[in-house]
Amino acid sequence: MAGAREVRRRIKSVENTRQITRTMELVATSKFKRATDRVYAARPYAGALSDIVRSLYSPDLAERYRILRRPAEVKKAAVLLLTANRGLAGGFNANLIREARNLLWDLRARGIETDLHIAGKKGIAFFKFRGEPVLTARTDIGDAPTVADAESLIAPLRAHFEAGRVDAVYLVSSNFRSAMSAPPQSQELLPIRPGESAVSADRSILSPSGDLILEWMLPLYLRNAIYTALVENAAAEQGARRSAMKSATDNAGEMLEHLTRSYNRARQAQITQEIAEIVGGSAALE
Repeated sequence: MAGAREVRRRIKSVENTRQITRTMELVATSKFKRATDRVYAARPYAGALSDIVRSLYSPDLAERYRILRRPAEVKKAAVLLLTANRGLAGGFNANLIREARNLLWDLRARGIETDLHIAGKKGIAFFKFRGEPVLTARTDIGDAPTVADAESLIAPLRAHFEAGRVDAVYLVSSNFRSAMSAPPQSQELLPIRPGESAVSADRSILSPSGDLILEWMLPLYLRNAIYTALVENAAAEQGARRSAMKSATDNAGEMLEHLTRSYNRARQAQITQEIAEIVGGSAALE
């Protein structure tokens, strides 16, 4: 009977675990829907803004706007890594951390000094545990990032680039495609690379009033790039967590079936033994 009781305790434990993972799956599903809505709302604007800024690049403008400067040699780079504050999301955080490590190794192999900036507890914990200096460690950005969050992340890096303290700024985040596919990616935010349709500085759009537009548009472009990355990361995190919790729930269900069969066999064996003892005792009295 001790064996049956032990199996029963395990069944109860697995049932509790399955209830927790099922609840987390439902919560992640709800958050995933809202997160994807933010992604699809942000992407068209981000794409259009990027095309406009890249098409306006010219050497003349680079002399007037420090944010457009293109250093002859990259000696120091800043790397901004976006991870989650929580785990239980499959390989989501591990993949982002691996991408950031590879980027750091590549830059350092080229003789480039690096500064690491991280938003997300998981990334911070990983690099600090390994003794990697983290200049910025942010844990206050939640599941619904805002434009203000994006500005607070990019503003110091933009200032460092304009002042010449860093020569490049890289961003490591998720490229959200679907709930099942959100690979990590590294992208160079600064310096801004001209697009194929770049125009010269003497076009009519760059009249004196156009200069005022550029002064407003260039910081907006960077802020929006970070905001888009934040919302894509949030959607990727919830998609990964939903998939992980669904797998955990399904595995718990399979384990329950196995344990239930084991419990039934143990009970049948116990009942058979009790019947045999009763029959044996009755026969001994005759």
